Amino acid sequence: MEINWTDFFAPVWLSVKISVITSIIVFLLATFAAKKMAGRRFPGYSLVETILLLPLVLPPTVVGFVLLVILGRRSWIGRLYEQFTEHTILFTWGAAVIAAVVVAFPLVYRTVKAGFEDVEKDLEDAARAQGASELQVLRYVTLPLASRSLAAGYVLGFARGLGEFGATIMVAGNIPGRTQTVPTAIYVAVDGGDMTLAWMWVCSIIVISAVMLMFVNRRS
Repeated sequence: MEINWTDFFAPVWLSVKISVITSIIVFLLATFAAKKMAGRRFPGYSLVETILLLPLVLPPTVVGFVLLVILGRRSWIGRLYEQFTEHTILFTWGAAVIAAVVVAFPLVYRTVKAGFEDVEKDLEDAARAQGASELQVLRYVTLPLASRSLAAGYVLGFARGLGEFGATIMVAGNIPGRTQTVPTAIYVAVDGGDMTLAWMWVCSIIVISAVMLMFVNRRS
C-alpha cells in the first residue's frame, strides 16, 4: 500500500508542536506551584493539594468533559474568547494543548515538588546568611540541587502531552490536518484495519520519546 507521507507526517508534527508547548507551559506552572507548596503547611493545604492532583486520578474522558463544559460556547470563558477572536476554543489544536496541560500538570507537579523537598534547607539558609536574596538562593542553590527532578518533570510533561488521548479527543476532536494527533490517528488506523500505518505512527512516537529521554539523560 502506498503511503501518503503528507497525511502521515501531519499528526506527527502536530503532536510534537502540542507536546513542546505543553511541556513548557506545564513545567513553568508546576514549578511555580511546587515551589510554593514544598515544605509548607497552611490552613487549607490539603484541599489545595487535592485540587492540584485531582486530574491524576480522574479518567481523561472526565477531564475532557469538564473542559468541554468550561470552554464551551455556553460558558463565560468560551463566550469571551469567541467575542475577541470570532472563533471557538473547542476543536482547535489550542484546545488540545489545554487538555494536555491539565492532564500532565499533576505528574510534573509531584515530581518537581519532591525535588524541592529533597533540597537541604540548611544550604538555603546558609546562602541567605551570606546575604543572598531569595532569587539568588533559588537560582544558585535550589534549582541546581533539584535539577534532576526538574529534568524528570519536564520529560514527564512532554511525554504526557505526546501521548494524551482521552481529554484531547473530547475537546479537540480528531480532524485530519487540524487536530488529529498521533494517538488519535493510531486509534483511527487500528479501527480501520490499517495496521501498517498504525505501526508507523507507533514507531514515530517511540523514536521521539527515546530521543527526548536520551537528550535529557545526557544533560543531567
